[in-house]
Amino acid sequence: MTSDMVVDLESVRAARAAIAGQVIETPCLPSRTLSALVGADVALKFENLQFTASFKERGALNRLLSLTEAEREKGVVAVSAGNHAQGVAYHALRLGIRATIIMPATAPAVKVGRVRAFGADVILHGETFADAAALLPAFIAEHGATLIHPFDDPQVISGQGTVALEMLEAMPDLEVLAVPVGGGGLISGIAVAAKALKPSIRVIGVQSERFRGMAEGLGKSGPGEGGASIAEGIAV
Repeated sequence: MTSDMVVDLESVRAARAAIAGQVIETPCLPSRTLSALVGADVALKFENLQFTASFKERGALNRLLSLTEAEREKGVVAVSAGNHAQGVAYHALRLGIRATIIMPATAPAVKVGRVRAFGADVILHGETFADAAALLPAFIAEHGATLIHPFDDPQVISGQGTVALEMLEAMPDLEVLAVPVGGGGLISGIAVAAKALKPSIRVIGVQSERFRGMAEGLGKSGPGEGGASIAEGIAV
């Protein structure tokens, strides 16, 4: 992580207070279709209703709000294939902070266009997240920009954890949370908050068959084959 800050229930609650009124507290509603398919009561958290259509706004905004005045003046930089990029760009625009987003050249054109529409400078480089991230050290050294990491940052993780607070308030009887895993920021924040509030709850990470880096790292699976995926948000 980028600091010694501890991610815990209190940091998640602090994030919720910080971003209140600036992101949507999205509904958590039962899905009749999925419930019938799996034979259990299933609910969905509608983070697609955020302005940029992703939960990524939560962590990005929480991190931006933690910047010092000197850091704001020098601007921020982020690496993302799309959703984090839009969250950083949109809220940086709202807060009057210059943002540069480094994106893989393979990022969806619609997401690149939206990031630019929010006023961010976009640098396209390489084919993967790792390729794009390789530009960070030189960029930060030259411009003094602050990195807004998509997942490896306690402020970002705490912001993402606010999803769990809302879900358990809306449906306190939830027994299992199925959470998509890309870099791991969302599931980290959700697990910290949910387990603190309800120790009995199960938190299950979900990955694409093609991209199973977390499962592989935990010894739960062999390597994925990579390639194209409609789940590009977790194709890391």
